[in-house]
Amino acid sequence: MTRARVPILMYHAVAAEPNDATRALSVTPEAFAEQMALIAERGLTPLTTADLAARWRSGRPLPARPVLITFDDGYEGVHRHALPALAAHGFPATLFVSTGWLRGAYDTGGGLDTMLDWRQVRELADAGVEIGGHSHTHPQLDQLDDAALRAELIRCRDIVAGELGALPLSFAYPYGYSSRRVRAAVREHGFAQALAVGNALARRAQGPYALLRVTVRRGTDAEEFGRLLDGRAIGRTFACDRALTKGYAVVRRTRRIHRRTVEALV
Repeated sequence: MTRARVPILMYHAVAAEPNDATRALSVTPEAFAEQMALIAERGLTPLTTADLAARWRSGRPLPARPVLITFDDGYEGVHRHALPALAAHGFPATLFVSTGWLRGAYDTGGGLDTMLDWRQVRELADAGVEIGGHSHTHPQLDQLDDAALRAELIRCRDIVAGELGALPLSFAYPYGYSSRRVRAAVREHGFAQALAVGNALARRAQGPYALLRVTVRRGTDAEEFGRLLDGRAIGRTFACDRALTKGYAVVRRTRRIHRRTVEALV
């Protein structure tokens, strides 16, 4: 099963009435429950990010139809709405938290909607949800200098470890952006695997620090969701998204080079 292609589903907010900042990348509680039921009906086996990566790393076999259910940022609806649906089927999942966005002592005030607090994060962990890192303040990591990049990773890692009593093993890049330098730093600071976006199925050949995910959005209906699970027509579904992402990546690299040049002249 080392050549398997695995759908890694990327969710953000699960909310009936999301705000404008999170609406496009949110799903309703009803849609999420229906999607979990569809996973069960089709006989897929959800894994955590750490479990998938460990199996690929060691060569242990995957289940016949693996799938990953992941959440980014740390919105309160993951506890309120997603957890009951996951628990109804006994599904594990992975939540990647931006530690500075969560409610509590480390809150930087940057959260885009109502965020989880640490009691809720611990309850999610106790229910079988793997808690991974997603930086501290959710910046574009590839635009940071080395010191700021290290600070984002260390702060996130240490807060999660302090709150949960164990180091986080998995990481997801904010906005999906990374670079060779960012991936090396993520590895250096103790994360064993990391997820990007890419809107394609994950394969072992992508390497443990660049595993791709597919985005589940508010407009993802049951038919499209079924295609995501089957790996059908994903290229057509996300063709526009990928073109925009590649174009913006060029813009961001140009900005970074320009900023370095300016800093060198100052």
